[in-house]
Amino acid sequence: MASILSTIQRGRTFKPPRLVLYGMEGIGKSSFAARFPSAIFIQTEDGLGQIDCARFPLAKTTNDVVNQLTALATETNDFQTVVVDSLDWLERLIWDDVCEAAKVDSIEKIGYARGYVNALTIWRKILDLLTQLHEKNKIVLLLAHALAEDYSDPEVATMKRFTPRLHKTARSLIAEYVDCVFLATRKFGAAKGDLDNPRIIRTDASPYQVAKSRYAIPAELPLDATVVLSAIRNAQQQTVEK
Repeated sequence: MASILSTIQRGRTFKPPRLVLYGMEGIGKSSFAARFPSAIFIQTEDGLGQIDCARFPLAKTTNDVVNQLTALATETNDFQTVVVDSLDWLERLIWDDVCEAAKVDSIEKIGYARGYVNALTIWRKILDLLTQLHEKNKIVLLLAHALAEDYSDPEVATMKRFTPRLHKTARSLIAEYVDCVFLATRKFGAAKGDLDNPRIIRTDASPYQVAKSRYAIPAELPLDATVVLSAIRNAQQQTVEK
């Protein structure tokens, strides 16, 4: 019997990115995702009618989402990017399952926040399927709407901070799973709805937004799929060359 030491791996391995992109309604998240290589949409909200893209029928239950992801993971296909649009509408479907199991009409009625903890079991099932797809070298792109929530920083006063519109338990789980969490916004005046400024992606965490990146990419990029993917690939290549 071979020693377990024979399974030790060395060197770097580079997989396609796993991304969360969140932003306010109308910023262009779905249009951005549609420009990813050979994208297929798992749609949990109805909003893709004006976008030329491959998509499954609107998922009305968590089982619909699971079945669609399972088909992509187990059946031969040429899709290179799997898009979930959107996470916060998927969360509503998950909460419906949790409420049905507990025989209540609101997740808040499940005491001691157990409902949100129970929802994590379903989230993990979905992330497991996304992992299977990622291991088949598919990009995973998860879209979400933005929420401005109160945030306290020791060095500044309480302020509003942009974050994905998800319960904090699910938000933490998903943030750990993905390689990047990006905020789609406008360069200036985003909070005031100034539409004359270019749309951008912010990639670094700050008191003003939840964000992260496991790649050495610029803190600000255009909301352009080609530019973002190029930045990630360049960062991976530079890592290899070091």
